[in-house]
Amino acid sequence: MLQQSDHVKRYRSAHDRYLKPTIINFLVRELRYLGPVTAANVADELIRIFDENSPKKNNLKHGQMLWNALDKNTRGDSPKRKYKAVVLSVVTDEDVALFEQGKPIRQIRKQVIARLMREAYEQGGILSTRDVGLILVMSDGAISLARVEYEKEAQVVLPHPGVLHDMGSTITHKQIIIKKYVVEKKTSNIIALETNHSQRAVDHYIRDFNRVKILLEDNKDPEFIHLATQISKPTIKQYQAIYNQYVKEL
Repeated sequence: MLQQSDHVKRYRSAHDRYLKPTIINFLVRELRYLGPVTAANVADELIRIFDENSPKKNNLKHGQMLWNALDKNTRGDSPKRKYKAVVLSVVTDEDVALFEQGKPIRQIRKQVIARLMREAYEQGGILSTRDVGLILVMSDGAISLARVEYEKEAQVVLPHPGVLHDMGSTITHKQIIIKKYVVEKKTSNIIALETNHSQRAVDHYIRDFNRVKILLEDNKDPEFIHLATQISKPTIKQYQAIYNQYVKEL
């Protein structure tokens, strides 16, 4: 065995003053079944989590806050869900300007909701209506209503679990998606990007719409279409309304 130099003997323990060695020593001491290599890997992950969730104060601007959002690639109902620390602009200079102009609170609130959802998504996270409700001290229903109004007015789809994870998407989203497909002639992958939907969801909407469209053009009624396609009657009525609005008039 090689002899340790006097320098190593004298200075090696000084490493223990730093964060990673402190965590490793704690894990090995308290969880004795962990070896030094495993403990080092665990320490790296703990430090990563700490760094991600504790940004330097000077990285946050006035009016911003840190929020632990659901990772956009994780479903909220997954037992293995992951989270992503994101910085959200709760109040901006632009918001203050809108107040100065006397804009209605309802209008300002809708823009704030849209901004929060977009900022989280751009940083790899996703905000639910519950998240936004907690931040703005509002009910889930009020947030959802404001979001839907904003989407209709701006003809966009905001990123949230309902569209990204196929958890309760509404007719508003179907209308926007089918309009982009039928009127704007866009491909499904472009539509998925523009509407913050999964590729699977967009393909599903387009496929079912086309099935309903073919039967409508053959003068089949909703009852027949339901039996032939096994698509639910409410969904068939939604696609029929979209067909009447965007296809018949072309």
